[in-house]
Amino acid sequence: MNINSKTSVKIDTCGIYYRDLNARLREAMQNGAQNIELTNVCGQRYIGTDLNKPVDIEIVGTPGNDLGSFMDGPQIVVQGNAQDGCGNTMNNGKIIVHGHAGDVLGLAARGGTIFIRDGVGYRCGIHMKEYGEQKPVLVIGGSAQDFLGEYMAGGTLIVLGLDLKKGEGHRAKYIGTGMHAGSIYLRGTVDNYQLGKEVGTAELTETDTPILERYVHEYSEYFGVDTAKILDAKFIKLFPLYLRPYGTLYAY
Repeated sequence: MNINSKTSVKIDTCGIYYRDLNARLREAMQNGAQNIELTNVCGQRYIGTDLNKPVDIEIVGTPGNDLGSFMDGPQIVVQGNAQDGCGNTMNNGKIIVHGHAGDVLGLAARGGTIFIRDGVGYRCGIHMKEYGEQKPVLVIGGSAQDFLGEYMAGGTLIVLGLDLKKGEGHRAKYIGTGMHAGSIYLRGTVDNYQLGKEVGTAELTETDTPILERYVHEYSEYFGVDTAKILDAKFIKLFPLYLRPYGTLYAY
């Protein structure tokens, strides 16, 4: 561990077991580090799990599953791709990934924001929820795979589809299956057969436009793209048709 100043720490993670790495990360925070750089990251899991202080963590490499799970306050920037479970049940903070992310991104997230520059895997946004002023936001620059926003119970999910060719629609199927709260915004087109039976589509309203502008602008700042060009395209909104789509299936 090399300490560059009282508030900055750099850790070369090459060959460090994930439990030992996370112990060193916590130790650095307890010693007052405000900026932590992790280099040569290669699959170590649970980085940033349950951290609850406003620390900036930069990861160079590819972190393993459950990056930032149960996180409550830090900002994590990944200079590379992220694997499955990124932002699992995160409560607050920010994750910015300069690459792709795997499956179940933002699983049961209840706050904070996640920005993915490129595409993501399956079941992203599953079980997202919100309470009061706490509303999680996922912004995906590329496209997503099947079951996007499955059982979504709150929050905002934005998919920009920047990796789609001109005239090509989103490919994900079963979008919003079981969704009963929150909003999904898709840039581009999608066919009705790709949607879960619990969701409807609508044009954007005056309430929706500022939300999109805010998060697309932030996305553009992180990844160096043109905000106006992204917004100069058709967006559609997906919303839940029912409050409790499977309520009759449960015993009382």
